[in-house]
Amino acid sequence: MAITQADRPSRLNRQAGLEALGIPPDGGPLYELALTHRSHAFEQPLGETAPATHNERLEFLGDSVLGVVVTALLYEDYPELPEGDMARLRASVVNTLALAELARDLDVGDHLRLGRGEEATGGRSKASLLANTFEALVGALYLDRGMEHVTSVLRPMFAAKLSDLVAGGERYDAKNALQEVAVRDVGLVPSYRVTASGPDHAKRFAAEVVVGEDLVGVGVGRSKKEAEQNAARAALKRLTVSAASASGGDSGRPTDGVRARDGRRDTFAS
Repeated sequence: MAITQADRPSRLNRQAGLEALGIPPDGGPLYELALTHRSHAFEQPLGETAPATHNERLEFLGDSVLGVVVTALLYEDYPELPEGDMARLRASVVNTLALAELARDLDVGDHLRLGRGEEATGGRSKASLLANTFEALVGALYLDRGMEHVTSVLRPMFAAKLSDLVAGGERYDAKNALQEVAVRDVGLVPSYRVTASGPDHAKRFAAEVVVGEDLVGVGVGRSKKEAEQNAARAALKRLTVSAASASGGDSGRPTDGVRARDGRRDTFAS
């Protein structure tokens, strides 16, 4: 029987890009685990792995480690930022799309251990899978080499991204931040409706952002991008206020919100 790429163990080498994280050239069991998707683990014969081992626990650990590194970076390098801006700026560099981009830069997809079904449906290029694996690798690095090494590797990566955002006049990418919150809380991706008015030399754009069937923010600007960013900021501000009200103990007042895929209500709309 021919061996597919899904069957092969990951071959870490210095041409792979993973050396940027400080992963040993020959890898090792911990890094193989970090690169093993559940689809691969659950296709193994019973008894070959007991129990089925995959990278989700390492992903959970890596998510927390990554959060600490980026939060400390923001705290130390941007002392003028209030807590709310710090949180939103962090969300624009620690989200599925941003982490997947980093994973692609490191050629993580080439080394994933996937099941045949996931392989056949393009799992090596899926943003969510790449982002999760990046977090799992961070978790493995933390266990293998400690927090000092993880910080020395990750800090320059994220410092550059944060610097680019701030240099471009953005405290954070509001659209990315809103998408991360919406997907996490209600399982839906925001969509935008943009209209333009005025003469060509002085056009004004108006944007509405919708989650599910709910209008959650509006914004205007001199470009489509600016209007969408302002609409996303308005939605994030609304969400922050709604969440604060909900946590304030006013349990006697029902909260209307976007309906999540599981039927519960959330705080995007009030």
